[in-house]
Amino acid sequence: MAQPAPRSENKIGLLNGFAAYGMWGLVPLFWPLLKPAGAIEILAHRMIWSLVLVGLVLLVMRRWAWAGELIRQPRKLALITLAAAVITVNWGVYIWAVNAGQVVEASLGYFINPLVTIALGVLLLKERLRPVQWAAVGVGAAAVVVLTVGYGRLPWVSLTLAFSFAAYGLVKKKVNIGGLESMAAETAIQFLPALGYLLWLSSQGDSTFATEGAGHAALLAATGVVTAVPLICFGAAAIRVPLSTLGLLQYLAPVFQFGLGVLYFHEAMPPERWAGFSLVWLALSLLTWDALRNARRSARALRAAAVAAAAVAVSPEDPAALPEGATAFPKPAGPVEPVASAEATRERTV
Repeated sequence: MAQPAPRSENKIGLLNGFAAYGMWGLVPLFWPLLKPAGAIEILAHRMIWSLVLVGLVLLVMRRWAWAGELIRQPRKLALITLAAAVITVNWGVYIWAVNAGQVVEASLGYFINPLVTIALGVLLLKERLRPVQWAAVGVGAAAVVVLTVGYGRLPWVSLTLAFSFAAYGLVKKKVNIGGLESMAAETAIQFLPALGYLLWLSSQGDSTFATEGAGHAALLAATGVVTAVPLICFGAAAIRVPLSTLGLLQYLAPVFQFGLGVLYFHEAMPPERWAGFSLVWLALSLLTWDALRNARRSARALRAAAVAAAAVAVSPEDPAALPEGATAFPKPAGPVEPVASAEATRERTV
């Protein structure tokens, strides 16, 4: 039986999870520092410097065997290309939204992302939802209607971020390679278009990299760190803490973003927006409650299966286990002790 992860490993995983989602939640403070660079210039630098940093990490770790295997698999390479295209849209819209003063609407995109992911699972993967999940999706749809009325338009920033990130997750699930390797492959695909755009921008005299001073150039180069470090922390968390814990931690990022939008950037929050956000939070509460309830049921089922397996293992009804020449096991002289549950056995051995 697999041993539970040491408590110190769980602690390290939690700290890395908080660090990853905390950095993603606080990143709206970084993008305005890069002005007067435009969103596309920032995006191009993010692609280039991310590849440089991740490439150095993989070089130090000597993890390059996957690259040759990927090149020999056209289908997987096509999926990586699709993932790169989708995440390019996500990154670009997010940077533009933050620097255009729409941090709150951007945070909404990551609040509704779990709902969009579920909807894509139903539409594309033919997954079946539990009643509470259907209710959550319905409440989320109602929230989009309320927010559309409140904004006077579709919250296109939120919807673009939610659908692009959900599609990115769906593609990554099919690719199934490590986080660092995947990011290296995606940014390698993005590199030439990004470099071409920056060279064209420089030829037009519109590049800010060499005209706004060394500090500005250093901040543009730091986009690679801002992109890669949270991903590395997330990878360290993913292998150490349960998926249910990561599912709860993911809400830290949009919570921080929403708080920054309202309290730091002082974006408007009229009553209709509060109503829409409240419906989104209600939908997420339903999803979280249902996920935790389902996790507890699964855990109980696993414990019951373990008890049943233990009972079968010591059962005196197996004819193959009878002594040679015997037709039945002798009756025990005293009362039979019940088989200890797997949970009790684990508690005694810890």
